[in-house]
Amino acid sequence: MEISVIGNSQVKFGRTDFACRELGYVILKNNCRFSKGGVCFGQNLRLKKGGGIGLKAIHAEPVREMKNKPSGSRTRSKQADGVRLFVGLPLDTVSHDCNSINHSKAIAAGLKALKLLGVEGVELPIWWGIVEKEAMGKYDWSGYLAIAEMIQKVGLKLHVSLCFHGSKKPNIPLPKWISEIGESQPSIFFTDRSGQVYKECLSLAVDNLPVLNGKTPVQVYQSFCESFKSKFSPFMKSTITGISMGLGPDGKLRYPSHHELPSNGKTQGVGEFQCYDQNMLSLLKQQAESSGNPLWGLGGPHDVPTYDQSPYSNSFFKDGGSWESSYGDFFLSWYSSQLIAHGDSLLSLASSTFGDTGISIYGKIPLMHSWYGTRSHPSELTAGFYNTANLDGYEQVAQMFAKNSCKIILPGMDLSDANQPNETHSSPELLLSQTMTTFRNHGVSISGQNSSELGVPGGFEQMKKNLSGDNVLDLFSYQRMGAYFFSPEHFPSFTELVRSLNQPKLHLDDLPTEEEEGAESAVMSQESSVSMQAA
Repeated sequence: MEISVIGNSQVKFGRTDFACRELGYVILKNNCRFSKGGVCFGQNLRLKKGGGIGLKAIHAEPVREMKNKPSGSRTRSKQADGVRLFVGLPLDTVSHDCNSINHSKAIAAGLKALKLLGVEGVELPIWWGIVEKEAMGKYDWSGYLAIAEMIQKVGLKLHVSLCFHGSKKPNIPLPKWISEIGESQPSIFFTDRSGQVYKECLSLAVDNLPVLNGKTPVQVYQSFCESFKSKFSPFMKSTITGISMGLGPDGKLRYPSHHELPSNGKTQGVGEFQCYDQNMLSLLKQQAESSGNPLWGLGGPHDVPTYDQSPYSNSFFKDGGSWESSYGDFFLSWYSSQLIAHGDSLLSLASSTFGDTGISIYGKIPLMHSWYGTRSHPSELTAGFYNTANLDGYEQVAQMFAKNSCKIILPGMDLSDANQPNETHSSPELLLSQTMTTFRNHGVSISGQNSSELGVPGGFEQMKKNLSGDNVLDLFSYQRMGAYFFSPEHFPSFTELVRSLNQPKLHLDDLPTEEEEGAESAVMSQESSVSMQAA
């Protein structure tokens, strides 16, 4: 979306010392639309004086010291001691077709607006399918270098997510040459019990097999990371402060157990085990034979539900079901161990590649909270986390992150138990509490992320709850910038979230007098308001 930030010479996009007083309301009609000169939000876009999108409450100048007040008492920021706030850029910031910035003017203006609000930085997805699209080892970083320069000029920090998976919305497939290999070797992808192939990431079973024109996927990922490090060296540490390593579907450490959407549109099913590609079956067979039970290696559990079914539709996940048997423990231990070994391999690669840059390395796990209230936790089991009422399945994951000196990103910090369907026995709050406790116990630094770009009921209040009190986080990555992000239904709430994170609680002695407030209001009224409108 295109936004123009308009102001006079008084408007300065400096660091984060801004006085945020009050947020103006956004008035839009119809949906936003793109035009040659920019993006029009519907038909009309007006400022508060004469209509419009006004951030009239954002003071455009650095905070002035008040007379007779202790020096620095008005300029302290909670961010200095609390969570650092980043905002995700659009998934298609760089075009898959031509490797250029999509809607560059809009993004440039949006970056300035975020800087003005006091956001520390932005998160940028960098797609394998764009950079190394045509041939192995042939990299085109031009679009991403351009956006990095834009971010640097605005003065924001940059958190990069290296995405070794594909996306359907927007459509960003894996590299063309990977897809061509997959046509003749479909076993490089995950396969489910019915033979469906998931083509948006490689199976973890081929990590160390030379299936990519004589190279292993780990070797290809390493070459990609080394090329990134070389090309972006001018931005390292100064602008780029964090790198997330893609670990699987949607960048998360998990199996694609829920890639088939629920048929009823409501109930979240238990998902399916993804262990039926040729290479996964080979590993399972080896493990079963070494355990002295070769018949256990013929395939995954036979008595499990399908993607959109409840755990009660078959016997495996029921209380006293196969998951509690010796076979169940064998299979679930093997299945989760393969996932952890995959995560260990990729995080180790990232740590060794970027270890001398001083930049923090992150990995992300999912929050599979459906059916958490049952004893078997089936959604977590199919995703690869052997977490049940009898076992903390995140202990080994936390140990793996700690071993590689990596930080963890936990999504779902906008989700509350009260807004979950009763029929799925879901509890995002309890699962989040469990994972946070386990990772903290192993000394792993925790970062957070919300679950939905379109928002969820009570989402902002839940985020504030999770970002306050004893929940000390490394950073919070808000997802993500786009048309809805700047809409009147959303942007005021986001600005309030930023203000709650950035501003300290002031003592009565720190509050301005009526005379001082009048003086500040006069300054703000002299064309120093910031507006976003069609170019």
